[in-house]
Amino acid sequence: MKTAILFVLMLLVLVIPHEWGHMTVARWCGVKIKEFSVGMGPLIFKKQKGDTQYSVRLLPLGGYCAMEGEEESVDSPTSYSSKTYPQKIAILLAGVTMNVIIAVLAVTIALCISGVVCNTLGSVQAGSPADAAGLKAGDTIVEINGMKTGTWEKVVEGISAYDGTEPLKITYERDGERTAVSVTPEYNEEYESYMVGIVAGTTKNFWTCARLGPATTWELNRSLIEGFKMLFTGKVSRNDVAGPVGLVKVVDTASDYGFASYLMLLAIVSLNLAIFNLIPIPGLDGGKIFFILLKIISGGRINDDMEYKATVIGMAVLLTLFALITINDVMNLFG
Repeated sequence: MKTAILFVLMLLVLVIPHEWGHMTVARWCGVKIKEFSVGMGPLIFKKQKGDTQYSVRLLPLGGYCAMEGEEESVDSPTSYSSKTYPQKIAILLAGVTMNVIIAVLAVTIALCISGVVCNTLGSVQAGSPADAAGLKAGDTIVEINGMKTGTWEKVVEGISAYDGTEPLKITYERDGERTAVSVTPEYNEEYESYMVGIVAGTTKNFWTCARLGPATTWELNRSLIEGFKMLFTGKVSRNDVAGPVGLVKVVDTASDYGFASYLMLLAIVSLNLAIFNLIPIPGLDGGKIFFILLKIISGGRINDDMEYKATVIGMAVLLTLFALITINDVMNLFG
């Protein structure tokens, strides 16, 4: 039951802000929103507010934003079809943008829960060069050879720059006072690098986590893009691909490791959704943007009828792909 709730919650957090992004930018552009729905399928509850019907539907597996003139050309100044190409692109990109924002927020909250490594020492190895120089757990490394070390990565970079000649000048802060000491790193045969015998501490400071949230999300995004490249080049096996059914199992595993792991998974799936939506497949936001660009380049020779036919084909391909992935998920689920 817990897994089911977390799975449904993840879908709603992924889809509802995505559709809300479409709706918000569409309204800024003067587009009439016919319906904004939470969930799919049979109607449970509805409330009319202005021109928009807000609905709750039976299946909590997503939602949608129905715009006037989205599926067909409507001769009205409030229709999506009447808007300029830049306005349409802005409306389409709004959903993907919300998915990226959701990913950044999820990563930042996860970092606040689990903590991030920082330039404050968690421990100092007994008998190490750092121990001999008087460094202790709780000291904050602020400079190495004049280079500011505001993060643990900068501390590692400063130590790695040691060339085996002059000792490192390490400046640390303890109880509000700064002290500079000379430390001569020792070469570690196992790791094949110079070390001073210090271990990073962790911090849950909000501003530190907020600063690292976007950077961590970008690194996740880079990894996912590489994964998509491997998928399309055949370097990823079908057992490494999961759809909604497979995601249930992944959610169950992630939640066992705590809420921070669940949030990181949420961020990964949200970024996946953003990247997938930008693929120029007819029917997806990326496909719609692709056709807008084609219309601009062709000077109007690509018409709405051509886009409609391509969208039908694209949706058929997507549904087939969805079915194959679901079958693969079920087969993996039952071994």
